[in-house]
Amino acid sequence: MSRSLEITITVCSWLCGIILLGAVSTVIGYLLFKGFGTLGPQLLFGSTNPLEALLFKKQVFDGLFPAVVGTLLLVILSVGIAIPIGMTSGVYMAEYANGSVKKIFSLLFDILASIPSIVVGLFGFSLAVFLHRHFSENIYPSLLISSLALAFLVLPYIIRTTQIALETLPRETRLTALALGATKLQNIIYVLIPKSLSGIISGVILAIGRCAEDTAVIMLTGVVASAGMPKSLLANYEALPFYIYYISSQYMNAEELSSGYGAAIVLLGICAVLFLFAFMIQKGLSYRALYRA
Repeated sequence: MSRSLEITITVCSWLCGIILLGAVSTVIGYLLFKGFGTLGPQLLFGSTNPLEALLFKKQVFDGLFPAVVGTLLLVILSVGIAIPIGMTSGVYMAEYANGSVKKIFSLLFDILASIPSIVVGLFGFSLAVFLHRHFSENIYPSLLISSLALAFLVLPYIIRTTQIALETLPRETRLTALALGATKLQNIIYVLIPKSLSGIISGVILAIGRCAEDTAVIMLTGVVASAGMPKSLLANYEALPFYIYYISSQYMNAEELSSGYGAAIVLLGICAVLFLFAFMIQKGLSYRALYRA
């Protein structure tokens, strides 16, 4: 490679990185400029006492607290459902599937990843209607239906990242435990998965972000503008993405629009905390799996 071509590639790489960083900084800076003034206890709790709201003694009807709780429950349930299914499917694809079976499943997972979220939302709504008609009249679009639909939506991220993380491990790592007499299952559990946790967690982080921000799915499967705290998994709920969409499309004055910007900042903060929590879990699991008996 010539020196001039190497310099050109380096300059282009730096330029692309600067543009990307500038775009992200611009978006975050704009949100902070528009919504920073609304941040405070009143945005979350309205006229309700914060301590009583946090202890669930009083309902919050004029703040974002129910939407924050609904968003957290939605993400935790969706990712909690998707992780076991996605990881086991990824392990199967990487370690057990061969030949035509692997090609067929790879095609199916690629198709699943390309399905628009609105179609998944319609699927969740249809599921709620089917369960309402054939199993129980108490089943409607709800937090549980939204969680199942979002879990279905993010499965390809977890499956593919798990599969790729396992398949890209060095051959020496794959064969060491087997050479010492470990079974294939023991090798997967005690060596391959711990070694590939960083790649697997990247899929979990993508899933968390998608669950926290998707509006099309939850609009059709149970979210409402004002529901308070969800009483059960089969109840309606509030969520920050829908609140932001609702306020931005139907705001009555500048103050309501500013609260939408504030909600966007709160949503970004929740995602950042969840991402940090995922990294901490990954570090802890890697240490326990690799360095402690």
